Amino acid sequence: MQRRHDLDWLRVIAFGLLVLYHVGMYYVSWGWHVKSPFANEGPEPFMLLSSPWRMSLLFLISGVTTAYMLRGPANGFFRRRSRQLLLPLLFGMLVIVPPQAYLQVVEQLPGGYGESYLAFYGKYLSGYHGFCGTDGDCLLLPTWNHLWFLPYLWSYTVLAWLAWRLLPATALQRLRAALGRAMSGWGALLLPVAVLAAARLLMAERFEQTHALIDDWYSHAQYFSVFLIGFLAAFDSRFWEALQRLRWVSLLVAAACYAAFVHAWYFAGYDDAHPIPEALRLWLRLAWAADQWCAIAALLGFAYRWRHADSPALRYLTMAVFPVYILHQTVIVVLAHALKPLKIAPGLEAMLLVGATFALCFAGYALIRRSRILRPLFGLHPLNGSAASAAAVPDRS
Repeated sequence: MQRRHDLDWLRVIAFGLLVLYHVGMYYVSWGWHVKSPFANEGPEPFMLLSSPWRMSLLFLISGVTTAYMLRGPANGFFRRRSRQLLLPLLFGMLVIVPPQAYLQVVEQLPGGYGESYLAFYGKYLSGYHGFCGTDGDCLLLPTWNHLWFLPYLWSYTVLAWLAWRLLPATALQRLRAALGRAMSGWGALLLPVAVLAAARLLMAERFEQTHALIDDWYSHAQYFSVFLIGFLAAFDSRFWEALQRLRWVSLLVAAACYAAFVHAWYFAGYDDAHPIPEALRLWLRLAWAADQWCAIAALLGFAYRWRHADSPALRYLTMAVFPVYILHQTVIVVLAHALKPLKIAPGLEAMLLVGATFALCFAGYALIRRSRILRPLFGLHPLNGSAASAAAVPDRS
């Protein structure tokens, strides 16, 4: 089977943007684990450049990846994917994530927190729910924090696998053919926008995004929808060629929608005393959904010509992206907390955080890829018995 190198590049870029986004979370007014004393609304319009579509793009690519995996030898698929997703999740919740929760308690618990990390870790493992803010919200421990992507992806993958196992092959083929017809031409833009707009209009206000899996219905409505699009349209050339033809239209629509909701939220003078009119709010939800899909469509359309463009750099980054994803947020939180007493100017500090985060995460990956013990804990395939060096293993996890 021909590997889709364009999707590999987009996956690497999306995870790279995730690192930048989480550095940005330190400086904006939105709630996060640790906060800069310079946090304000200024960077938020730039954060919103990728907010509508970044995670949706990753779920769509994962849907395509799942389709390719099930097209080949599928023996042991469930066991293999569970190992690749759930083992890193468990390891992450036990080892990688706890420092984030500890520093969140240290910085944000009313009255402060003076116990050691080991004392906190005991409470973390016991499921302690007594770390509460002045608003009454309590930190639920243990937590998966930024690793929420893993249980969501595992759940969607299991549903796709069950459909592949239980549905007759002809039924799945007919479903893919019907979707391919519906999403050829302009349908490649209109149908996904309609689905995402319906989800946002009907569910966004009713179901707050929690990343807790069991009650996160708006997130499921959007992320499982794009996962299914990737899973069902993976092999349909009409869909991908339509996105390539419409790439400039998609880009213009995404840019216009982004400008509309950013202007309304930050520059039109609306605030708590002068709230956005309800009719405009509904239009902005439509604009968000259109930006969400059209930005993805533009990226897929522009990248499609690189679907055969393999390179050593891409192979290295494709292997590295998952371990870097697992490590990055803890690295950011720990570095931000450590740098805070130095009172570095926020622009310089942000650049330092970005550079140091990438450097430390890739240094960590250099160790992980050579370790038989660590590789499975970070979602990489185990080393073959004959491979003395991880550099010799063409792992494309």
